[in-house]
Amino acid sequence: MEPTGRSFNFTSAMAQLCSDISQRSPEFNHIRVERIAFNLCQTRRAVSHGLYASLMPLRFEGGATHTTSRGITWAAPRLVDPAGHECFYMLSFYLPRFQNVSLEEKLSIVFHELWHIHPEFNGDVRRHTGRCYAHGSSRKKYDSQMNQLAQDWLARNPPSHVYEFLAHDFAELISEHGKVFGSRWKVPKLVRM
Repeated sequence: MEPTGRSFNFTSAMAQLCSDISQRSPEFNHIRVERIAFNLCQTRRAVSHGLYASLMPLRFEGGATHTTSRGITWAAPRLVDPAGHECFYMLSFYLPRFQNVSLEEKLSIVFHELWHIHPEFNGDVRRHTGRCYAHGSSRKKYDSQMNQLAQDWLARNPPSHVYEFLAHDFAELISEHGKVFGSRWKVPKLVRM
């Protein structure tokens, strides 16, 4: 495959994909993509185990900007994009690892991370009842639900150009475009008050 000469902006493509999901899938209509910092992370080793993606909330429980723990008050970090939008979440993808799984797995991972976003889009995560608030009582059930949501989205006939890059592994993206790049954010740290 001859490179097109056009570098591939991975984080821009992910933002476009997530925007389509938020518009096309009612379960994700609360998501405001312009308030998410899409982050490209490079994995140190080309192995299949480890993180594929992660969602970092930039607020505390209930969307609070401050919290107190062991007598110390902490402020949530502020993350502002170049357009001046304050971001409430950082959504990171780990390349090449993420790109080297199947299309179905990639979509399931994206839906998995988006589902963690609080229904009020307040910077907190969606909290399930019980001890395992992130995924609920059954991780298997959670993953099955994400697979189904991804299939439901595909059944709504999104334009193929929105997700066709997910059909390629990392080497194929490089072969087609010559270069894969994207936004890289410094992970924000809590501020002690």
